[in-house]
Amino acid sequence: MSWAARMLALMEPDSNEPQVLEVTPVTTAVISGVVEMTRIGEFFDASFTTLGEVLGAQGVVMAGPPVALYHSPPGEVVDLEVGIPIDGTLEPQRGVEVSGLPGGRVARLIHEGPYDGLGSAWERLGAWVGEQGLTPAGAAWEAYLTEPGPDADPSEMRTELNLSVS
Repeated sequence: MSWAARMLALMEPDSNEPQVLEVTPVTTAVISGVVEMTRIGEFFDASFTTLGEVLGAQGVVMAGPPVALYHSPPGEVVDLEVGIPIDGTLEPQRGVEVSGLPGGRVARLIHEGPYDGLGSAWERLGAWVGEQGLTPAGAAWEAYLTEPGPDADPSEMRTELNLSVS
């Protein structure tokens, strides 16, 4: 069973409703950048191509869906890491470095639909966090549960939004 199938099988039926859960830290292979939002698609495409080549050449196993960890809120530019959870040891090269997603308490929401709806999904998650009396605690990341492609239906895209909370 692929990682995507495992992830989808583990999800709750009402996974499009926000929830709070505990997560464990995850080691990732990443490419970092401060990127203009008008070029974000190019950055993702180039990064995932390089990550695939480096991981493949080193025999490092992909251990989960691709991710993006945001170090700043998106504006005209965004500071982020684009990466892949890994199982194994990675030798940094070609801009690929070892990093990680934090463990701890997170608020999570599954966004179903095209990527251009992610902004409103993040707003929904942020509002829900406030309504629950929780406080954002730094890290925010997305996990891309369905693979985009030329034949992909944007309405079927599933993106997991995660926000560390206390």
